[in-house]
Amino acid sequence: MNVGIIGCGAIANIIASRIVPEDNNIEIKYFYDKDVERAENLATFAGGVAVLDFDAMLDDVDLVLECASPDSVKLLAPKVLEKGIDMIVMSIGAFMDTGFYTKVLNIARENDAHIHLPSGAIVGLDGIKAVADFGLKEVTLVTRKSPKSLGKDIGTEEILFEGKASQAVKEFPLNINVAATISMACNRDIDVKIIVDPNVDRNVHEITAKGDFGEFKTITMNHPCAANPKTSMLAAISAIKLLKSFDETISVGL
Repeated sequence: MNVGIIGCGAIANIIASRIVPEDNNIEIKYFYDKDVERAENLATFAGGVAVLDFDAMLDDVDLVLECASPDSVKLLAPKVLEKGIDMIVMSIGAFMDTGFYTKVLNIARENDAHIHLPSGAIVGLDGIKAVADFGLKEVTLVTRKSPKSLGKDIGTEEILFEGKASQAVKEFPLNINVAATISMACNRDIDVKIIVDPNVDRNVHEITAKGDFGEFKTITMNHPCAANPKTSMLAAISAIKLLKSFDETISVGL
């Protein structure tokens, strides 16, 4: 399977360093980024090709992996899907725009393409999906991040946001993809609280789900990527596992 990557930052670097074609039948072959030098550096490291013209790689890929931004998804995903090429999208917040979501859903269906959304920086998504249509009544997300990861310089805990996921991803498009992921998994605009906390050095996501099935709570305490504190290591790892799963004979979980 030939893969092309959009966005050659921290997540793409982790993925490219962990995928071995001989083991997984996956070759990350093309690298595209608005910063050409960044694409060239990663392509050299991974033994791939940096492309200046994004459309050029679409004739030789089976899947495109987006690791850039919601804006990149909105600009480039329609082109990929119109070619009947599958996608893995990391910037899931783009799909909280209901108009765009409907647009790409229709394009994908018309061209027999599929969009895969990794679990990203959280655990427990399988449980949320399982109960989404079986009496789920309430889902909340409380995220704590360090001032550094949010570009803040404060010495006391502060609530930065409290509201719906759709608004959270607009105000923090590069920091709160997890809110979009959970919302899409349970088909509702979940309640979100974002706290900047100088006492934490990890990205902490606490999910609570309640309903007729009972109640469950998960807490994920992620180490941020050294190259980009806005990104959790687990987000990159989840994409690696998803890529490898395409070649598995037996899959576990949802």
